[in-house]
Amino acid sequence: MKIKKYTASSMPAAMKQVREELGGDAVILNSRIIHFGGVFGLFRKKGIEVLAAVDPIQEHSTASARVPDKITISKSAAKIMKDQQIPEEKESKILQEISELKALMRTQTETGRPVSILPNPLQTLAAFLKKQEIDYKIREELLASVLGTWYRTGANASASEVENWAKEAIEKRLSGMSYGGVSFKKKYVNVIGPTGVGKTTTLAKIAAECVLNHQKKVAFITTDTYRIGAIEQLKTYANILGVPIEVCYSKEDFKAAADKFHEYDVVLIDTAGRNFRNRKYVDDLKQIIDFDREMETFLVLSLTAKQLDMEEICKQFSLVPIDKFIFTKTDETSVYGALINLPEKFSRGIAYLSNGQDVPDDLLSAEPAQIAKLLFGDGKDGSS
Repeated sequence: MKIKKYTASSMPAAMKQVREELGGDAVILNSRIIHFGGVFGLFRKKGIEVLAAVDPIQEHSTASARVPDKITISKSAAKIMKDQQIPEEKESKILQEISELKALMRTQTETGRPVSILPNPLQTLAAFLKKQEIDYKIREELLASVLGTWYRTGANASASEVENWAKEAIEKRLSGMSYGGVSFKKKYVNVIGPTGVGKTTTLAKIAAECVLNHQKKVAFITTDTYRIGAIEQLKTYANILGVPIEVCYSKEDFKAAADKFHEYDVVLIDTAGRNFRNRKYVDDLKQIIDFDREMETFLVLSLTAKQLDMEEICKQFSLVPIDKFIFTKTDETSVYGALINLPEKFSRGIAYLSNGQDVPDDLLSAEPAQIAKLLFGDGKDGSS
């Protein structure tokens, strides 16, 4: 594919240049108004800049050039890309052309304009990723990855194939972080977060997993002495699971409870849900919980919250050593971009996804493939 930029006083003049040099099979990838000439910024003339492309192998026709809504590529060019015997210089040229298309796509993505230079299946993917509220820089890089695969495999894939490529790109992107539930490498598991995200229920689910699936000896510590009924709720779960519980009002109480449970495999710690905008809440946590102990800490966030609020929560809890996220209420939303945005932004993996209120069933140990499936709507039943 040959790509070239043209400038002219008008679109007809630019199209004439394109036809004369590239032929009637050329396509317009992008166009924009420009100004040139003049003196000290005065008397400038308006013109147009056009980015056009043509497959050099395809026979040039005498038909007029057209302005498509997608990139087109001939069957002969597709065949060359599929050929395993591509000469090194031609492979380098193809990669350069893809790089140029990626750069153009980046410009459109950053300015919020429709990514009209993409083939139709990728335009559909771009719209979907935007609807999922995935950050634009991540969208750009995911689309660039899929675009490269599109051309290398012949530029003629189905929508389902493009979706599978996107899933693979997301999995690869997420794989660099730590995923999965309680590691059992540390004795204490602390669950923190704002009010209303379901920390106590999530803690009960984790306890059930430890007892039923891993045959661990588990105990509860709660510091949630603010919310009415919170202690009773956790006591109910403790009675059902047959595990002890201690209520702590100070760091001294916490140390005493920790000493009492020194023979237990896992000690699960419930904390009070407070207004995350109040920095005093985080300071109170540090006054009660001994974070210097061998402890794994999960920050619980609800996917029904706005991402900006979730980011503020993460920043507010930055004084506490967070190991992983837990995302709740995955069954109460259809937008999952935060599952990709927040781990990347704060360099933290995901321990669990909670998809309902049932204890112990509605808890999924997170992994990149499961997150990619959930994003595209084929993991909402909890299957992996």
